[in-house]
Amino acid sequence: MKPEPISAAAAAHLFLGAQGLCADPARQATKRELARTIDTLGFVQVDTINVLARAHDLTLFSRLDGYQPELLRTLLEKDRTLFEHWTHDAAIIPTRWYANWKPRFARAFTRIEAHPWWEERLGGRPQEMLEHVRSRLRAEGPLKSVDFEHAGERGTWWAWKPAKAALECLWRTGELAIAGREHFHKRYDFAECVHPEAHARPVPDPAVQLEWACATAAERLVIFTPRELGAFWDELPLASVRAWCAEAQYQGRIVPVAVEPLDGSAPQAAFALSDWSARLRKLPDPPDRMRLLSPFDPILRDRARCLLRFGFDYRFEAFTPAAKRQYGYYVLPLLEGERLVGRLDPKLHRDKGILEIRGLWWEPGIKPTKARMKRLREALEGLAAFTRASEIQGL
Repeated sequence: MKPEPISAAAAAHLFLGAQGLCADPARQATKRELARTIDTLGFVQVDTINVLARAHDLTLFSRLDGYQPELLRTLLEKDRTLFEHWTHDAAIIPTRWYANWKPRFARAFTRIEAHPWWEERLGGRPQEMLEHVRSRLRAEGPLKSVDFEHAGERGTWWAWKPAKAALECLWRTGELAIAGREHFHKRYDFAECVHPEAHARPVPDPAVQLEWACATAAERLVIFTPRELGAFWDELPLASVRAWCAEAQYQGRIVPVAVEPLDGSAPQAAFALSDWSARLRKLPDPPDRMRLLSPFDPILRDRARCLLRFGFDYRFEAFTPAAKRQYGYYVLPLLEGERLVGRLDPKLHRDKGILEIRGLWWEPGIKPTKARMKRLREALEGLAAFTRASEIQGL
């Protein structure tokens, strides 16, 4: 079957739509709308860095103007329609997919058993430490790492104390779940207590798991290579994903495509959902405004794809020595309509209520016109209000 050609602009537009960036961000930010937004994304990455706000909050704020973290906390800790675990990194995920994490729990258990450094992190007596943590949770209910004394020597990796390592071990293998957070510190409890219905569901059959992982990823990418499809959930070996693609193509669910790159090189061989052209016709244009994206936004997650789709080369530099950074510690890409037009280095001074702009860089060919600067100021005013800053400096 001859690959269908797809222009770079069409591919970018479809990806933005699949990741919730063509929807009107001024729509009402209700619990239902927030849950729908997270479902559209598939998951939202969590990160500890808090230069402005948490990464997941910035990702959601860029899609919902009225978003407030309390809404997310209600869905996570009261309604329990979301849970925290791992994809390629820590993430917030719809609880309806909890059973699809059970194969991942089992793989984590196998890895932990096979690596002696886990035993070292657990203080040299792993079963004793694990049972100590279990008994405390049974007796006292949800606990944080700081609720445990520093029994024995700390582990050598990340300087985790044994109780923290035990909590993480039991969480990653599915015995525990995150019951909530206090000042971003996890509160752990038994998964059967936090998510009783989801925890009771059976482990999916391997064929069911393969279909779930590939079909849900395809819906959130629309256009993809087998590698990109497998990387979405970081769940399956590439050979299994390729087998799924072959079967899905045979069934007419996906079609081979040739995606035009922005740099004039040869088209990228990929697959697309078979109705991609109908989706494109129905998809609204992205809002005519500037938006500040989190460094962990899903459209930036795959650097090669971001470069191919948007001509934007982004690297997160927080862990790069300051002298070697090209831009800054926590740089936000600027999305204008459907183009990534620049990047901004902000810093929130919470004690002074000041949002400082330490650097602004436009992409080649992008000029800071009056209209563009007006859009940027409006975006910064929204960010300042969201982060409770009363003043913007440096722009």
